[in-house]
Amino acid sequence: MAYKTILTVLAGESQLGQLDAAAMLARREDAHLEVFCLGVDHTQTGYYYAGASAYVFQESIDRAMETASRLEKTVRDRLKGEAIRWSVESAVAQIGGISSLIGMRARFADLAVQAKPYGRGAAAEAEAVVEAAMFEGSCPVLIVPESGLPEDFDRRVIVGWNQSNEALEAVRRALPMLVRAEAVEITVIDPSPRAAERSDPGGPLCQWLTRHGARAEIAVLARTMPRISEILNRRVLETGASMVVMGAYGHSRFREAILGGATRNMLENATVPVLMAR
Repeated sequence: MAYKTILTVLAGESQLGQLDAAAMLARREDAHLEVFCLGVDHTQTGYYYAGASAYVFQESIDRAMETASRLEKTVRDRLKGEAIRWSVESAVAQIGGISSLIGMRARFADLAVQAKPYGRGAAAEAEAVVEAAMFEGSCPVLIVPESGLPEDFDRRVIVGWNQSNEALEAVRRALPMLVRAEAVEITVIDPSPRAAERSDPGGPLCQWLTRHGARAEIAVLARTMPRISEILNRRVLETGASMVVMGAYGHSRFREAILGGATRNMLENATVPVLMAR
């Protein structure tokens, strides 16, 4: 598999850094870059008294259309000098309609490139876009940290492996990068002796990756910190890793939103690019 269609969704000019990252990746992979500029109407039917609704709705729609149009012009100006194949579209949706709108475009992309959906400067719709790409679009998402995306971001890769279907899907989607990497560490944290792999955690995955030509090895770590994301981020620092690959939303999105989880915590705290899939 190769990455031949790369998608990035912009909902504000604060996300132009991810456009640069997506363009770099499209150039490196000889892929087509699809840019989708999103204007969001934040009104919802029933929130305003009857006499004001029409005016409020129209003003919000006009504002969303202006945002989308302005973003599309900015993208065209920014990409016209790039030596890549690209296209740009724009549309307006209510906040509740983002999932289906983004999902339809993500279904036919090999990879989506998005900025971190949490933290300073993150667009209000960023979380919904990332989740829509993964859930409705079944598309892997490469999360770009504030520092950007260097060309050799997949030089040394950590795979967060917990034997789940989500983790396996992430590895399959990341395979072109894993084969190209100088080193791949399959990081297994506190494995259960009753799990499917029993006394050989990560072994079958390492064998499979090696047969594809990846330079893979296994590291089994004790759970010495409360959160899996904290252990993975510490391992990134210890090994000098440049990217993390992991499954996303092993628990429900609602549970992770309320109680937290490895996916949400990594999206908040990652300092290197993270490729997620489910």
